[in-house]
Amino acid sequence: MKPETWAPHVTVAAVVERDGRFLLVEEHSPAGLRLNQPAGHLEAGESLAQAVIRETLEETAQPFTPEALVGVYMTHFSRPETVDGPASGVTYLRFTYCGSAGGPRIEGRALDPDIVRTLWMSADELRACPERHRTPLVMQCIDDYLAGRRFPLDFVQTHSVGPSR
Repeated sequence: MKPETWAPHVTVAAVVERDGRFLLVEEHSPAGLRLNQPAGHLEAGESLAQAVIRETLEETAQPFTPEALVGVYMTHFSRPETVDGPASGVTYLRFTYCGSAGGPRIEGRALDPDIVRTLWMSADELRACPERHRTPLVMQCIDDYLAGRRFPLDFVQTHSVGPSR
């Protein structure tokens, strides 16, 4: 039997600030309703910038323009052994971008099924409810953004590879 290949889950997230408040989503998660930045998984064939634009639109119905990379974060979640299977875990590699959400929400555009609503919160309001965060990265990304962490968009290079010869 061939061993299973390990691979981290690549995700993207968007930090959007407007008038001192941050765009967040309230979403269903395995732990209940939680707050998160607009975020999701990289899909085959897209760049990280394309993924964060798509995910932000799908989760907030607002167009997003990435302006800089805030950081790259790796998190590992362990899952204990259960009657259904052995102990396991999952590793996420998250690329967080900051930028602007252009204009009002696109009327009539449905949000992803797990998204309950979008909301704007200050950093202090978000800091006051860590138990509602999807992961500790929610606050970490905002703190890094507020500290001025910015990398140019071309810090992450995307190269297409054609058919092998």
